[in-house]
Amino acid sequence: MTGLAPLKRALISVSDKSGLLDLAQALAVRDVKLLSTGGSAKAMRDVGLEVTDVASVTGFPEMMDGRVKTLHPNIHGGLLALRDNPDHVNAMQDYGIVEIDLLVVNLYPFEQTIANGADYVTAIENIDIGGPAMIRAAAKNHGFVSVVTDPQDYKALLTELDENEGCTNYAFRQKLALTAYSRTAAYDVAVSNWMGKTLGVTPRRKAVAGKLAQKLRYGENPHQSAAFYTDGQNRPGVATAVQHQGKELSYNNINDTDAAVELIAEFHPEKGPACAIIKHANPCGVSHGATLKGAYEAAFQCDQTSAFGGIVALNQTLDGSTAEEICKIFTEVVIAPDADEDARAIFSQKKNLRLLTMGAFPDVNTPYQTIRQVSGGYLVQDKDVRQILPDELKVVTKRAPTAQELTDMLFAWKVAKHVKSNAIVYVKDSATVGIGAGQMSRVDSTRIAARKAIDMAEFLGLSAPLTQGSVVASDAFFPFADGLITAAEAGATALIQPGGSMRDEEVIAAADAAGLAMVFTGMRHFRH
Repeated sequence: MTGLAPLKRALISVSDKSGLLDLAQALAVRDVKLLSTGGSAKAMRDVGLEVTDVASVTGFPEMMDGRVKTLHPNIHGGLLALRDNPDHVNAMQDYGIVEIDLLVVNLYPFEQTIANGADYVTAIENIDIGGPAMIRAAAKNHGFVSVVTDPQDYKALLTELDENEGCTNYAFRQKLALTAYSRTAAYDVAVSNWMGKTLGVTPRRKAVAGKLAQKLRYGENPHQSAAFYTDGQNRPGVATAVQHQGKELSYNNINDTDAAVELIAEFHPEKGPACAIIKHANPCGVSHGATLKGAYEAAFQCDQTSAFGGIVALNQTLDGSTAEEICKIFTEVVIAPDADEDARAIFSQKKNLRLLTMGAFPDVNTPYQTIRQVSGGYLVQDKDVRQILPDELKVVTKRAPTAQELTDMLFAWKVAKHVKSNAIVYVKDSATVGIGAGQMSRVDSTRIAARKAIDMAEFLGLSAPLTQGSVVASDAFFPFADGLITAAEAGATALIQPGGSMRDEEVIAAADAAGLAMVFTGMRHFRH
């Protein structure tokens, strides 16, 4: 069971026929007998290969539109029989069951079918039954049987046969079995999650699956192993991006770049250029400008210290002038829908800078679920995609916001959604001028953001802090008036917050006393 297993007979039945003919011809040259079904058999016969139909082995034709063809003891017995068990060998002889040493199967394209928006009936018809059954049988019997479920393993299989004179070794079959079980598990996950979403039901068991995209050098720290898996949803972002240059992405690069993409997605390209600079998964500068270069410069001015070694996300095609500006400091990653030739040429001089292009722009309004592992389980929730409209805001102070204040408040509210709680965001002229993140006290976030703005103003040689004349967004209500008073002392003139505190009247009174305009959203944006 643990040694070399000769490969004399193969059953090939594939939906994805890439590499099929090269594999089949290579097996035939090695005197491997071929069994097959339907389109796979026809494709191999069309190039002159000798193929035995599964129907001739089972004694039954394919029936019920192909639903029943391999579910038969003559197939599963050939896959499951223990070759060193006399009872199994005798049963094979008694019932005329032949050994199957290699199974090459890939499944009906269910994931692709639902990704293309197929209706319910079409999706159901693309759930493979016989394929997973055979794969699981062959994988269980990997002591004797090799199972290949991915065309990218064809070459490794042929190499293995060459190195072992037509046999496979146990360690190789173990790895194939692992890949096989991972594939059927992911397939079942796709079906389960699709049905749960389609039926609007929270399933009793929640399954998660992904496809290995990259084995990472390490995780958040060098002593942690890590890998990056994609979920197959093809939502534009770091998982679908093309890397044009720079070092391999790290765990932290991917995590921070994802945060940057999720934030920049709030600003659709058709509504003008925007830039977000991220550091440690928090924004340190965001701006909506007249030009892409201007948006970057305004975002950078918010916190030039934190921007060093950060992630830059842009909502439009990166151009040469913006690229030149970005190159003035060390930047880890730049991600944009695309980059023109001038920008790529400029970045090529910065070999460590990673340039990623998404090709498309993510739709911030498309709901999906997020999953976070906790000790002993998972937390699953809908992504926070809720947007606030101007007519949903409730003015609670004596003074209503001006048109400019309202514009800045809505901008600040979008940014606050992507800042770790407790989140405070100061904005002026559609650019952040102070950000306080991740503090246990909301007033501390307010003070930190204001302090950063003062420090930045001193660095730039300005006479007043950047927060003078700004608006403030708070991701959750102010539990006391102290945070609002701190914002007013920093020069803020208007605030946007959810409301809902037991002390709302106290906070509103403090706003009126300071001459501030304040609106309630009726919703919060906690981000932990």
